Amino acid sequence: MKHLIAAICLCSAATLAHAEKAEKFNGLEVHYNAITTDTLLPEVARAYKIERSKSRGLATISVLKTNPVGMPTPVEAKLKVFVTNLNQQLAEVPMREVREGTAIYYLGEFRVAPPDTLMFTATVETAGEPKREIRFSQKFYK
Repeated sequence: MKHLIAAICLCSAATLAHAEKAEKFNGLEVHYNAITTDTLLPEVARAYKIERSKSRGLATISVLKTNPVGMPTPVEAKLKVFVTNLNQQLAEVPMREVREGTAIYYLGEFRVAPPDTLMFTATVETAGEPKREIRFSQKFYK
């Protein structure tokens, strides 16, 4: 089966608002995205035990570190993710690690009530690197 991140990108390629985003920190790349789960292909949702719904969101995060030959390589990370809606309601997004071959990525489900704009704050910690914080927002439409 294709990697989930590739499947999410394919599902959301029609809309730039859902394009994968990334931040780089001195040899470390953090890729992140948030979508409603109804945009997942049914077989992808089934494979990852994700309920498809317009009121459920899925956050994906992957962390890559440049290896000695200059190639980005997936690495394990400790993640702490929080989401805040426009009413300033805060919730933690529990993240679970998924491994497929050499790929490592993290998935977290959350509630969303479109239309809304959610603000995400993620703390990313990898071995041998200082903690990094990323912030991003995502608009969700009806």
